[in-house]
Amino acid sequence: MSTALITGTPHSYPLYAEVRGEITRGLAGGEWKPGELIPSEADLAKRFGVSKGTIRHALDELVSERILVRRQGRGTFVATHSRDRTLYHFFHLIGRDGARVLPDTKLLSYRVLRGSDEACDTLGIERQSKLVGVRNLVTLGGEPVFIDEILIPQASVPGLTESMYASRESTIYALYQSRFNINVIRISERLGAGPAPAQHAKLLGIRANAPVLVIDRVAYTYHDKPVELRKSWVNTGAYVYRSDLRKELTLNRNSLREMP
Repeated sequence: MSTALITGTPHSYPLYAEVRGEITRGLAGGEWKPGELIPSEADLAKRFGVSKGTIRHALDELVSERILVRRQGRGTFVATHSRDRTLYHFFHLIGRDGARVLPDTKLLSYRVLRGSDEACDTLGIERQSKLVGVRNLVTLGGEPVFIDEILIPQASVPGLTESMYASRESTIYALYQSRFNINVIRISERLGAGPAPAQHAKLLGIRANAPVLVIDRVAYTYHDKPVELRKSWVNTGAYVYRSDLRKELTLNRNSLREMP
């Protein structure tokens, strides 16, 4: 990571954006690990040869994106996917009565497979690469609500086993972060409607081919690198999808093994 930016010369982006990019490169390269304190604004300003105001602007953006988190009186830290963070800005289901229920997950299947051309292209990896395929049943308040099918490049999670996955202590994204240095920082979701496959419908307690919400998700780490594909079939009989929940939902510190 460079120690100074060239100032006094034309820049293709605002200076704060270049600083933000340099800090992001440091995070992606592992200079600052999840949960670690990053240098102070003064130290970063000296390092990059810019004003503290420029540093603050860059950090403000990273905090707003939940890549960094500020702790009053302590400084700015690299965000972690743990029970101490409001992870559920990735979770968008809310009860029709307004109730918010944290999800619980049951592993249905775990296997290694050759990825389809479409999946490999979306993940930006070589075609026919091996993927870890996971299927989960997710319950809310003890009731089955949706099925998740997840694909992860096997090369990104070397040594991952079914036992390791099933016995994780926290969220799936926390497992990626703590064991494989993969930090999911944003997701992109495409919503549609479709029939529930018979095997999914049975687990969800609905009739085969009943209409359900279908969500296709791509999870990204730094520099917009895709790291996970996820397809969900959601029974919205008692729940609705709200994309603004990430601004409101707080984490129940006593819950374990939630889905992000």
